[in-house]
Amino acid sequence: MAEKKIKRQLIKKKLFNKRRLVILNEDTFEETFSLKLNLMNVFVVATLSAFLLIFITTFFIAFTSLREYIPGYASTKLKEETVVLSIKSDSLKNNIEINNKFIASIKKVLVGELEYAKLNKDSLRNQTNNNPEDFDVKTTKAEQKLRDQVALEDKYNVFDKAKPKVNFVLFPPTNGKIIKNYNPIKKNYGIDIAIAKETPIKAVAPGTILFADWTPTSGYVVLIKHKEDLISVYKNIVFLTKEPRDNVKMGEVIGQAGSAEFQNNSGNFYFELWKDGFPINPTQYINFQ
Repeated sequence: MAEKKIKRQLIKKKLFNKRRLVILNEDTFEETFSLKLNLMNVFVVATLSAFLLIFITTFFIAFTSLREYIPGYASTKLKEETVVLSIKSDSLKNNIEINNKFIASIKKVLVGELEYAKLNKDSLRNQTNNNPEDFDVKTTKAEQKLRDQVALEDKYNVFDKAKPKVNFVLFPPTNGKIIKNYNPIKKNYGIDIAIAKETPIKAVAPGTILFADWTPTSGYVVLIKHKEDLISVYKNIVFLTKEPRDNVKMGEVIGQAGSAEFQNNSGNFYFELWKDGFPINPTQYINFQ
């Protein structure tokens, strides 16, 4: 015990033994600076300096732009670009869904098929944002019975009641006698017009050509998209003057019709109007006489 006590006293003496740090002029040996200190002072000052240096370094790395140069830290610009790209990707996803529904509507125009029971008068965007399958709603027996009754009635008169609003004048694609009227019950979504051979066919309104190609049953078929989601369809055309993605003006010639070489056609021109994905009666908006 005595030896340990002596060792402690020696260590304490070394730590607190006063020393002097002297700086001399090498040429004249003149004392220019001196400082009284001991080993304990040196240890305390070195420890505090180390902690202060670590604190300052951590502060600059955590709260300044210098952290961008440290591996593993993302830059502020990169984070901003990530947020912007995330928002754009969500918008693109919604637009893709809307475009897919829009393409499906065009497909119905081309093949002439439309299921009454599945017809929705809402716009494509509303269909995308409000999908009934996303909601789990339980209905009562009385409510379900009423729904079935309304669906049964609307199954056959939805086209008669649908009167979409068109806020601009439509130019007649051609003039002639209507020999087959619009009748959605019989899946006739347009009108047949008797015309002479090589009769010019004109655009009913300004728009962009979505589709213009040959079909074996209807010759050249042209689809033009106008404002307010209106689509005009021209069938039984024998000669085209426009191509897809071309912009057309009201009354501009897009082709010629009047041939009897197509299946189920007697040399007549066939015309349809579609609004928000469902057909409308062209004679309500255009005078063909």
